[in-house]
Amino acid sequence: MAAIAVQIRNKGAITLPVEVRRQYGLNEGDVLTLVDLGDGSFFLTPRVLQVERLGDQVQHLMEQSGVTADDVMKVLAEERERYYHDHYDQE
Repeated sequence: MAAIAVQIRNKGAITLPVEVRRQYGLNEGDVLTLVDLGDGSFFLTPRVLQVERLGDQVQHLMEQSGVTADDVMKVLAEERERYYHDHYDQE
């Protein structure tokens, strides 16, 4: 993506163009980190952790599918038991 001009508005607010917000999945309330490069230039980077974003996506998919956390825990326990028997059970 090429350089994009943004304007500083009232109280220092800037607006990121919708294309940038969509490309990086940024939403109102997201926090950005400003990194000062020390030569009069800086860059912004999203502070949202990838784990948090993926967790939110999983939660959304679970809600859409009607899957609960208890369902997931039950399947994990079953898979753990199956894995143990396949790899460690000598009987």
